[in-house]
Amino acid sequence: MTAHLSALLAPGDAGFEAELAGFDLVARHRPAYVTRAESAADVRAAVRFAAGRGLPVAVQATGHGIAAPADGGVLVSTRRMDAVTVDPGARTATVGAGTRWGQVVAAAAPYGLAPLNGSSPLVGVVGYTLGGGLGPLGRAYGWAADHVTRAQLVTADGAVRDVTPDRHADLFRGLRGGGKAGFGVVTRLTFGLVPVARLYGGGIRFPGELAAPLLHAWRRWTADVPDAMTSSVALLRPPDAPEVPAFLRGRLTAHLRIAFTGPDEEGERLVRPLRAVGPALADSVRGMPYASVADIHQDPTEPLAYHERNIVLRALDGQAVERLLSLAGPGSPCADTMVELRHLGGALARPAPVPDTLSARDGAFTLSTLSPPGVPDTVLHGMAPWGTGRRYPNFLTGPGAADAAPECFSPAGLARLRALKAAYDPENVFHPGHTLRDAA
Repeated sequence: MTAHLSALLAPGDAGFEAELAGFDLVARHRPAYVTRAESAADVRAAVRFAAGRGLPVAVQATGHGIAAPADGGVLVSTRRMDAVTVDPGARTATVGAGTRWGQVVAAAAPYGLAPLNGSSPLVGVVGYTLGGGLGPLGRAYGWAADHVTRAQLVTADGAVRDVTPDRHADLFRGLRGGGKAGFGVVTRLTFGLVPVARLYGGGIRFPGELAAPLLHAWRRWTADVPDAMTSSVALLRPPDAPEVPAFLRGRLTAHLRIAFTGPDEEGERLVRPLRAVGPALADSVRGMPYASVADIHQDPTEPLAYHERNIVLRALDGQAVERLLSLAGPGSPCADTMVELRHLGGALARPAPVPDTLSARDGAFTLSTLSPPGVPDTVLHGMAPWGTGRRYPNFLTGPGAADAAPECFSPAGLARLRALKAAYDPENVFHPGHTLRDAA
């Protein structure tokens, strides 16, 4: 075991502070030790080291989804475990624990294949997929978790387990959608790719004064679009900062995002009514290679401090749009950097081929907010009458998010996840983050 702990660092050691750095600066891990893992053997050694001393274990790859930060214990840094292997014949990719989506998109593109990646190429594959995985191909192909075929993880007893639909089937079900609950450290993941080489996609940025007509037009438009069309609208209030394009700084804009897997001509026809809302500040919607998919959302690339919260909406009627505009539109007191609606339905509403733990399939939209530290959660509270009562795990980050994690699951799903936690981590070794333990 000790041979694999040569990269174990303590406060004061060279490289310790750098290893803690993550994308979301709203919180920072403060462990007693951090290990720079390069293999499953390194992870296993770290877990055994922690368990033998009664220390909790936390995991960080990219630091996008920090919830409850680790205070003491052992932090397993997986960023070096970033190997990607694509099998074009089987249409699968196998990735390490620290792999980012941009790496997988680039590796799959030469074969005319695409993963069900997220909107940012910098987000880690494993955490995103364990939380469900809602991305630009969602309505066409479903949740990323639905396409997982195999996972390797180290459980609290230090065992390395190979998990498939036929081996540890209960854990396979729980990991996909509920894997942030702390059953172990996933060290490798295999998942299906889809035959997408091109998109008609991009973004259209409208001035804030057009937010109301855009949201009303988009709401009506989503009722009839084909499953090949995935879209979202974000109300953005970026800071007046050098990293923000000058025409967006310090002002409200509405950003329409489009990802259509059909022919460019049909995509152009479908988007035409939304373009007609009014003069745009910028319009990048076009035919594009899938390798350029990050151009659609144009997510931030530099670390920043934010809380992310969300609810799942059962519907979005005209009254709901008016309520949202009063909370987050022009003239509102909204201080959120982003208020975003993502259209669900299509393949996102269909049952998984192998049962998993996702509870958002009956939702019509997700509504999420990205907020600077200290900004209260007013938008989501105001929109609660249109909610399903559920949340989506991947849009819960920052201190306090961990407490909302049980609201991501149905009562039966939550009971199933708690039973898995009791079976695979009875001593609660993996407790920082999204915890689902029963307070009783």
